Amino acid sequence: MAKINSTVEFEALRKEILSSRDPNRPCIAVCTGSGCLALGAANLVAALKSEIKEQRLEQRIEVRETGCPGFCERGPLIVIYPEETCYLKVQPSDAKEVLASVMEKKVIDRLLYVDPVTGERVVHEMEIPFYKNQLRLLIGNNIKLDPTSIEDYLAIGGYAALEKAVCQMKPEQVVGLVKESGLRGRGGGGFPSGNKWEFTRNAPDPVKYVVVNADEGDPGAFMDRALLEGSPHAVLEGLIIGAYAIGAHEGFLYVRQEYPLAVHNITLAIQKATEYGFLGKNILGSGFDFTVEVAQGAGAFVCGEETALIRSLEGKTGEPKPRPPFPAVKGLWNKPTNINNVETWANIPLIINKGPAAFASIGTGGSKGTKIFSLVGKVKNTGLVEVPMGITLRDIVYKIGGGIPGDKQFKAVQTGGPAGGCMPESLLDMEVDFDQLTKAGSMMGSGGMIVLDEETCMVDFARFFLSFLAEESCGKCVPCREGIQQMLAILNDLTHGKGKEGDLELLEQLTEVSSASLCALGKGAPNPVLSTLKHFRDEYQAHMEGKCPAFTCKSLFSFYIEPEKCQACTSCSKKCPAGAIEGGKNQIHVVDQAKCTKCGACLKACPPRFGAVTRIPGKTVPSPLPEEARTIVRGSK
Repeated sequence: MAKINSTVEFEALRKEILSSRDPNRPCIAVCTGSGCLALGAANLVAALKSEIKEQRLEQRIEVRETGCPGFCERGPLIVIYPEETCYLKVQPSDAKEVLASVMEKKVIDRLLYVDPVTGERVVHEMEIPFYKNQLRLLIGNNIKLDPTSIEDYLAIGGYAALEKAVCQMKPEQVVGLVKESGLRGRGGGGFPSGNKWEFTRNAPDPVKYVVVNADEGDPGAFMDRALLEGSPHAVLEGLIIGAYAIGAHEGFLYVRQEYPLAVHNITLAIQKATEYGFLGKNILGSGFDFTVEVAQGAGAFVCGEETALIRSLEGKTGEPKPRPPFPAVKGLWNKPTNINNVETWANIPLIINKGPAAFASIGTGGSKGTKIFSLVGKVKNTGLVEVPMGITLRDIVYKIGGGIPGDKQFKAVQTGGPAGGCMPESLLDMEVDFDQLTKAGSMMGSGGMIVLDEETCMVDFARFFLSFLAEESCGKCVPCREGIQQMLAILNDLTHGKGKEGDLELLEQLTEVSSASLCALGKGAPNPVLSTLKHFRDEYQAHMEGKCPAFTCKSLFSFYIEPEKCQACTSCSKKCPAGAIEGGKNQIHVVDQAKCTKCGACLKACPPRFGAVTRIPGKTVPSPLPEEARTIVRGSK
């Protein structure tokens, strides 16, 4: 491919690509993001291509391997164009039937989404409640694109924003548009992106750097991964525009090693963009030079903090540094550096193409645009969702997520990752934006959202995140290094029934020293504790009494078989993996508490019509019946 050197050549290339494509040619788009690959999408692709080859349909049907469209709960997922027919949980054995449906223009009912309320089958992708209640400006194109094809990206208007910025605008004008849009950083802090760009641009040093922070480490979060895997050119285009606006000629993508597909796709995108002239010297004939390098991080959570990330890029130990000076003034190799996360960069082409007013028209007064969340936990429709700022937690959990499975009760939703907080049912109607979440004792973070049901122990949940943060802390700051460990020790005691008088008050005191930490890991570490103490203090009190109301902490509850309900059917004893249930066919069964591992197999095995197996909070259970009283006389009950 010859390098594009001007606006005229750029437009000619786009027209050539579009003219070579038949919009009516059937295309089977198969999600091959990491989630669907784990569910067997590669085998599905192979089966479809094999059938196409066998039936000699190569010129009539295209199979396109795409990025993640978000509905991970129902993968492997395919969308058939141009009809936009969406099939869920498609298996390789379905390949022949799928091809037949494409050729005959028929629908396979059994592969469609079924509305759990009405029982109706939904044919088109955007009619599925999970999708129709979103606003997918960034991830909506994932299912339409082969992420390894720059031609696919150009065909939907890719790199038009870059051409507009570098060929028609001055750098300060680009900065002005980003400021006017109200875009705030999507990596956690929510700092106004345009201001951040301006600080770096106005720094006196002529050498500047731009960095993509793709060190996504929150448990359950995969927003940045999905963007890099599914739409790497959008992220790259935003980065190049940012570099032009700021005056940087070299950039870095800092990606976790745990994201091999993302690393592969963004590396290939850089190669293709360089070949086409969107990277390198004299980009599109504008006189602007810019190159990008991919750097892989070792997976340290603290390297998501920008000063720790900078040290890691420099080949040093990933530890935060005191600020000021801020990276915008003195960052990578002591040069002015602008760092934004993947989602922030991906928004830039939208702002340039559609204008800042269009972007600012979405969201709330202080939080503009859309936000991508990974919706996981105790919710029916887990996956990746993109919603306008200002949507309520209730709409995300129930309209998009489909509510809580198994007829369980909603308990809380945790936002903001390990340093975020838990929002109870009373806050479900709160608007989701940067400021409201902070006021409620949580944070936006990078976009993790974990739904919890009635069976979640909030004390143990806080303990889990403190354990994660204790392991991931770099240990540089005393409040973080020692404070997290001390809080964790108290939570461990509480979940093992060893709570002492004054523990809850001590927990609250320990949270007050966190502000002395250098980075957000230490500053935010108390949030899981503070929010659960505030909204679920009764559970902490119960643990002080040696009881776990959610029956999660194994030391604080027991399985018990109620003698008057037991029918000696042996269902529970047959399923018990520890051999902890005593009693023959005609004997009332008894749980040997010393052997019981609290796995819950007996509870699931006991027939509902009997309901003999139950859980008792606390460490003691009623004394078992004496041996002579345990024999069941048939017909006596």
